Amino acid sequence: MQLAIYHHVTSAVWADALFVSVIQGSDKPDAVQVRKAIAAAVRAYGGRGCAQRVAQEFGDHPETAVARMRWARAVASEVFVSPSGPAQDSVRRRPGQPVADSRASRLVRT
Repeated sequence: MQLAIYHHVTSAVWADALFVSVIQGSDKPDAVQVRKAIAAAVRAYGGRGCAQRVAQEFGDHPETAVARMRWARAVASEVFVSPSGPAQDSVRRRPGQPVADSRASRLVRT
């Protein structure tokens, strides 16, 4: 069994990766396409590389970058949503799914 650490900033990495991916909002991607695009972007550029590309786009094209980042954040949060509330701990998580805990890092067995 492998341990994975999920930080509260992971959602920012997902949004950055979706921002720099080839998917467009007009494509109306489903959850599977979004996850694949995020994984491909992270593999290609790494987390920091995605952030660097986002920063470059905001410098070069701020008028379009704002709308794309809003879209990327909204879609990433929809795709990687997890249950909330007291029942969350009783729900069995699927491997590779994010853990919603914005207070601290958590270890999750995957």
